Formats: sequence, structure tokens, C-alpha cells
Amino acid sequence: MSIGSEEELRGMKAAGAIVARVLAAMKQHVRAGVTTRQLDEIGARVIRESGAVSAPRMVYHFPGDNCISVNDEAVHGIPGDRVIEPGDLVKLDVTIEKDGYMADAAVSVAVEPVRQLHHKLARCAERAFQRALLVARAGARVHDIGRAVENEVRHSGFSVVRGLCGHGIGHKIHEAPEVPNFYEPMARQELTEGLVITIEPIIAAGSGESHTAADGWTVKTTDGKPSAHYEHTIVITRGAPIILTA
Repeated sequence: MSIGSEEELRGMKAAGAIVARVLAAMKQHVRAGVTTRQLDEIGARVIRESGAVSAPRMVYHFPGDNCISVNDEAVHGIPGDRVIEPGDLVKLDVTIEKDGYMADAAVSVAVEPVRQLHHKLARCAERAFQRALLVARAGARVHDIGRAVENEVRHSGFSVVRGLCGHGIGHKIHEAPEVPNFYEPMARQELTEGLVITIEPIIAAGSGESHTAADGWTVKTTDGKPSAHYEHTIVITRGAPIILTA
């Protein structure tokens, strides 16, 4: 969506604030011995208490309230009986709807004792987001974001999971434009003031090739290498973007 009024900005800020609370609550409980279902239930409780609903469950009938992916699972992991193990890399991805507005964010959490590779992956995904944030200004192009992400990821020795990308968001989960995490010459749409998008580097330690698992939802790295995910929903301005889900 493109925000055109103070009412719309307030609605998006309210949705973003709920996402931030849900992520904070879930992140606090990530530890060895906890199941992904238990983490999802913590997030679901905060969503309900906030008067919001899970957007993936509402729109796509996702079998959970939040996506929780572990190690080689890049995105869209289904919460269940999987027990978090020492050294795992857990990705929490939250999208909610509140009063007709949607917001989306994700974070990667390395479980103690933290593996050096997992720590580096998570930090790289966040750095790539910050690099992209520097170029996400009115007048720039969508592919400027992808170039910034890809340059940081490659410099760090990792790969972009090219089949997954950021996107417009607002009244729907996925709106135009798609925001690739690599330089795509055809992604020439101009970033305009008020445009709401997600920037979400999804990266891997291996080739970055991926496939959808037998459950029909979970996207995993084909070579079994660990992956990381970092995301926020932002509003494009003439200066620094507004981060709605911080």
C-alpha cells in the first residue's frame, strides 16, 4: 500500500507495534528444550491479547499462528512437536492483521551454546537489512535494495536464497512490488513516498538454492546448510524510512 493519510499511518504503526511485541515475547522464550509449538502459543497469546489475528492463518490457512523455522529451514516452518536443541538457529516470522492493516517482521535467534557459523549468519542478515535501509529512499529503485543486500551477503561469504524476497504490504500480506534480495535489473519500480514494503534478507551458508518440503509449506535449503532471516516493515520517505515493526 501507499500511505496517503494520517489515519493509515496510525493503523500501520499500530499493526507494527503488535508485531514487535509478539516477536519480543517469543524471542524471550527461545531456548533448548522448548518446542516450536510452545513458542507459537506464546506468540498467539500476545496476538489475541492485542486484538489482532494471525495473517498467514487468516489469509493462507497456514497451520499455525507464526512461522518458526530451524537451521536449514529458511522460512514458513510449521510449529509443532520439534524440540529446540542446543546450538540451533531459530527463525521467528510474525505477520498480523489489526483493523484492516498488516505488518510483518522476522528475527533469527541463535540458541546457546551459540555456533559461530549461526552467529555470523544472523548478524549478516541484520547487517544486510541495515545496508538496504540506507538506500531505501523516495526516488531510488527497488533493485537498489537488492543490490545492497546482495553485496553485504556476498562480502560476508554467504548466499542469498534467491527464490524468496521482500514485498509490499498493508491491506494484504503480499502486495506489489516484489523486493528481491539481489540485483534484478527488471526491478525498476521507483520507491515513492508513503510506499510500505518489507525488506527481508533471507540468506544461507551454502549455495542458497531452496525447495519446498513435503509438508507443502516449509522452504529448506537444498544442500542442508543453515539459513538466517531478518525483516522489518518500513515506510518509504524522502529521508530515513520509518520502521514500523521496530
